Amino acid sequence: MSKLTKNQKVAVAKVDSTKQYRLLEACKLVKEVTYTKFDASVDLAVRLGVDPRKANQMVRGVVTLPHGTGKVVRVLALCTPDKEAEAREAGADHVGLDDYIEKIKGGWTDIDVIICTPSVMGKIGPIGRILGPRGLMPNPKTGTVTMEIGKAVKEVKAGKIDYKVDKTGIVHASIGKASFSAEALQENAIELLNSISAQKPQSLKGTYIKSIFISSTMSPSVNIDTKTFSAAE
Repeated sequence: MSKLTKNQKVAVAKVDSTKQYRLLEACKLVKEVTYTKFDASVDLAVRLGVDPRKANQMVRGVVTLPHGTGKVVRVLALCTPDKEAEAREAGADHVGLDDYIEKIKGGWTDIDVIICTPSVMGKIGPIGRILGPRGLMPNPKTGTVTMEIGKAVKEVKAGKIDYKVDKTGIVHASIGKASFSAEALQENAIELLNSISAQKPQSLKGTYIKSIFISSTMSPSVNIDTKTFSAAE
């Protein structure tokens, strides 16, 4: 274990690892103990009482954070020429089809989200092995395969994110930046947590949300009392 810097020691000392904090209190604290020179990302780690290996306990969903993520989301729209203007007007960073598929085959993945129309999925299939591991594969369930390409681009740019439980039973998601107000982080967190709550598998017995931790890119994790998240306090 590497030695802690002076700033890290100060930050760690402010967080009581034995305590569960109320959501707003935790959002204030994580801002206080973030010691980066850049605007750090603030993330939630939500441990669920599910077995992700069982198909009927797979938790995934889409949510639009009221204050966005604070990140610049680079969007590639893969579509036929009749949809290109719609995608560009909505704010897509890259618009095209065959030329971008060739670029991706050559190793280019300098984007965050790909949105496409259903008619081009056949062309995207062969690059699935490149896109899949990077979380870039368009999916009708997350609204990234759609005829309403302009609407989808706008939503992603405005803070729409998709999340899914990983193989250890945890949902990791970014809910903003350290520069956000504690109240904005709280509201984004509530939106995400309510969405996760709504995805509770019917087959699940026992506790669904086991723990919630909030942290920034370089801060200690703060343990949130799971009973307080649904009340905006």
